[in-house]
Amino acid sequence: MKFDANIPIYIQIMDYIKKEIVTGRLREGDKVPSVRELASELQINPNTVQRTFQELEREGVLETRRGMGRYVTKEREKIMELKKDMSKDLLTHFIAGMRALGFSEEEIKMLVEISLSKEEKA
Repeated sequence: MKFDANIPIYIQIMDYIKKEIVTGRLREGDKVPSVRELASELQINPNTVQRTFQELEREGVLETRRGMGRYVTKEREKIMELKKDMSKDLLTHFIAGMRALGFSEEEIKMLVEISLSKEEKA
């Protein structure tokens, strides 16, 4: 994983774990790596991973089972809410970027429709 120097590392790791969950690579109830394992894998300070996990627990995305480790929440509604929030963020940035390029709402819709139809044919 390559980190963006302009965004705190723990936020980037949070986003990565959330994406793994909403895409199904990490499923409901799956065990996540330990602080030490993830810190070693990413070559970062364990305190950064600890903060990441604490924030994800605070958000209800991960849960700790005493003596067993951390797991992805089993609350399907929480995962669906997470997916919805992530999609809103993507759309907001996409639309803002398109508007900054001077595209109207109709042009944006048309370009998205064209892009989707090309994707279906591929």
